Amino acid sequence: MRNLLVTGGAGFIGVNFVHYWLSNNPQDKVVVLDALTYAGNKASLEPVAANPNFSFVKGDICDTELVEKLLNQHHIDTLVHFAAESHVDRSITGPDAFIETNIMGTYSLLKAAKKVWIDQPAIDGKPAVAHRFHHVSTDEVYGTLSPTDPAFTEDTAYAPNSPYSASKAASDHLVRAYHHTYGLQVTTSNCSNNYGPYHFPEKLIPLIITNILQDKPLPVYGDGQQIRDWLYVEDHARGIELVLNKGRVGENYNIGGNNEWANIDIVKLVCKQMNNKFIQQPQLAEQFPLAKQVLHGKAEQLITYVEDRAGHDRRYAIDATKTNHELGYEPKESFDSGFAKTLDWYLSNESWWKPLL
Repeated sequence: MRNLLVTGGAGFIGVNFVHYWLSNNPQDKVVVLDALTYAGNKASLEPVAANPNFSFVKGDICDTELVEKLLNQHHIDTLVHFAAESHVDRSITGPDAFIETNIMGTYSLLKAAKKVWIDQPAIDGKPAVAHRFHHVSTDEVYGTLSPTDPAFTEDTAYAPNSPYSASKAASDHLVRAYHHTYGLQVTTSNCSNNYGPYHFPEKLIPLIITNILQDKPLPVYGDGQQIRDWLYVEDHARGIELVLNKGRVGENYNIGGNNEWANIDIVKLVCKQMNNKFIQQPQLAEQFPLAKQVLHGKAEQLITYVEDRAGHDRRYAIDATKTNHELGYEPKESFDSGFAKTLDWYLSNESWWKPLL
């Protein structure tokens, strides 16, 4: 049995991990720590709120004393660290929050974990508390790829190009340093672009879905040929579970979807699928009265090309060979199946996403 502290557990990937973990590990206890900033939504945790093994604490990961208290009070042995500012556009216009949360917040967690798990007297030369600190990072720390470059491996040199990715790279290095210097039992995973339920509507796929439903422009940066590897969020949660159960301490593991798409092709796919949904389900016209173009099978006419983002990385791609060979990781969802689940979720959960717009 594990006692988990999940930071950022009310955010997109964190909340999906919490749902997955409690469903697949019902004997474990999960404590979520989340500051409920704009991208954290406590309503996303309602499906597990009545679970006696779940508890929620509103708080900031930069509050080291609070983290220490939670580690002790709940006998936490596993910390899964999702909490982060993650939107690249926001990091360009306001990098301060990214430095504070992603770097100083991670440092705060590491300090607390070291004090509770390491600084107590050792038993037979081992840490007093058997533990794991798992840090969730991103493929963006590796920089950008040309169309012909091989995908990122765990040995790819870090070359972050935005304030967001630079702050995540710094946090990765801090986690590594706390393992090598103090013996903190850590693992890190670097994932590709996630998609799925509970995704904040400023991100590409939910933005396109919700804008179509409101007949709003579908903004595409530059020529739209930026390429990303897309991973269904529950497959990411499954990958982290494998790292926690089988991963070697001190190691990094890439978790990817083997699923590269250009942004413009993603947008066109969403338009096509939405057009089909409105044909197959006539009741959607009544449910979403603002959705005029998609009602006539013309969602693609909403596509609007806008000035490219500063320093926009051209391509990310994850090579998950190490994670596959060592841990047996493979995505279970194809892009077709994962996307179908995602689209159905947004069409059925307007009450979740509409207040966020």
